[in-house]
Amino acid sequence: MPSLLSVNVGMSKDVPWQGRTVHTGVWKFPVHGPVMVRRLNIDGDGQGDTAGHGGEQRAVLVYQIESYRHWQQHFGRDDLEYGQFGENLTVDGLPDDEVCIGDRYRIGEAEFEVTQPRVTCYRVGMRLGEPQLPSLLVSHHRPGFYMRVLHEGRIRAGDQIVRTMTGPGALSVADTDALLYLPNRDPEKLRRALDIAALSPGWRGSFRELLAEEGTDDPAPAQSAGPA
Repeated sequence: MPSLLSVNVGMSKDVPWQGRTVHTGVWKFPVHGPVMVRRLNIDGDGQGDTAGHGGEQRAVLVYQIESYRHWQQHFGRDDLEYGQFGENLTVDGLPDDEVCIGDRYRIGEAEFEVTQPRVTCYRVGMRLGEPQLPSLLVSHHRPGFYMRVLHEGRIRAGDQIVRTMTGPGALSVADTDALLYLPNRDPEKLRRALDIAALSPGWRGSFRELLAEEGTDDPAPAQSAGPA
């Protein structure tokens, strides 16, 4: 059964990067003991760029330990620590090619719903000192994903992760990410994504634009199955 290895938080701060100063919350570190998950974030956590991170649709970012192992081998590094990919939850299990948009999970007292892949952002490359990492997360199909909070509650490292509902459409996080960021996208998958009520409004709008560019029909907006 999947499990929660670490809960990671950190407030936003100014960081020098390539000759300028960036306000970012990507520096997250493990919390010891239980921590409260709320509708918009985890206690003690913050985001620097609220246009691309945080909010109800992106309250919690998840990354899995198998992807850590992948990047350790890819970069030849042995210094990676929980939270280093900017994630709030480091998990064992929940791979991006198996977790689907709309899946729901119970962790501790809280329940979550998968809303979208991680937004491709240069800040994750800042944290690791690997500027090419954002594009590699896409091309290696290991972006991680965001969840909204359906039920607030306390969680802690060691909690089991229980899937309480399977998302409709069977569209994985990795496939959803590829639809937006990689070429040769499948219009049928775009239409399938728009049928998933849990998909965040931002990604929904991007997929409608891509369908319009393809000259295909734009389906009616899906009704939300959870919080907006």
